[in-house]
Amino acid sequence: MTRVLIVDDSPTETHLLRGMLEKHGYEVLAAETGESGIELARTLVPDLILMDIVMPGVNGFQATRKLSKDPATAGIPIIIISTKDQDTDRIWGMRQGARDYISKPVTEEQLVSAVKGVLRD
Repeated sequence: MTRVLIVDDSPTETHLLRGMLEKHGYEVLAAETGESGIELARTLVPDLILMDIVMPGVNGFQATRKLSKDPATAGIPIIIISTKDQDTDRIWGMRQGARDYISKPVTEEQLVSAVKGVLRD
């Protein structure tokens, strides 16, 4: 079963994403901060990470950069899912190592399509 780690400080957003993914057969793990997301990624090595940007402490851009540069986690694809929808945010997120970038609110179709696309790469 494909394991997806959601890193988002919003319990509501995590619940929505978890429901969409579990409906399609994905195992879902969750972290509420960038720091705990990095730690979970290192210890559990999920198949994919869904990363929010706006979080207290280590934000999603910083966490994505750390995970992308760490040899232990560099192979885990990251999709940023954020309310920040400016082109500059998208470009910056991709430069930090994200494989895709989706603006919230995300539909189930968008999410599943992005997840499948990134996992195929």
